Amino acid sequence: MLKNDEWIKEKASQGMISPFESQQIRRLENDLPVISYGLSSFGYDIRLSPNEFRIFRHIPGTIVDPKNFNPANLEPTELCTDETGSYFILPAHSYGLGVALEKLDIPDNVTVICIGKSTYARCGLIANITPAEAGWRGYLTLEISNSSSADCKIYANEGIVQLVFLEGDPCSVSYEKRKGKYQEQPDRVTLARI
Repeated sequence: MLKNDEWIKEKASQGMISPFESQQIRRLENDLPVISYGLSSFGYDIRLSPNEFRIFRHIPGTIVDPKNFNPANLEPTELCTDETGSYFILPAHSYGLGVALEKLDIPDNVTVICIGKSTYARCGLIANITPAEAGWRGYLTLEISNSSSADCKIYANEGIVQLVFLEGDPCSVSYEKRKGKYQEQPDRVTLARI
């Protein structure tokens, strides 16, 4: 069953989402508009952390291998700030990894689907975030692709993807019980593991 705002709020008070915004934030105190984040009717919009964003770069003679990932294929990018806010620049036709600002602690009978926000989709940015499975804990690594022919700003501390919570019968083996390889991800980009 798809879970609503009241359920999300209750579970957040028990530590499922931290930090938690109990309403959708569209403007900051100084009236600066932001890409919305926080609680919505049937989901929660998480934010991109300012801590780290890495962009895939082609290094001649190398191949990206998920079984033997070479961190040299990812280049850190600088956090920029101007009157619109703090942001990273994702070049045209490139792919980057960031991390969520919020820490998640998913109950054993819930799986979370992550969906890109429409504001970014309209700019050609595609969020390719994998599910947060039942019993998973940590900071989501966020995979963002710029399919447009222009460089694009991706704002830190603002909404990046919406989480949708699906509750089912308790599973026999949660992500935690099977000791999933991405359990307890830190608030930094987590590279591919096998």
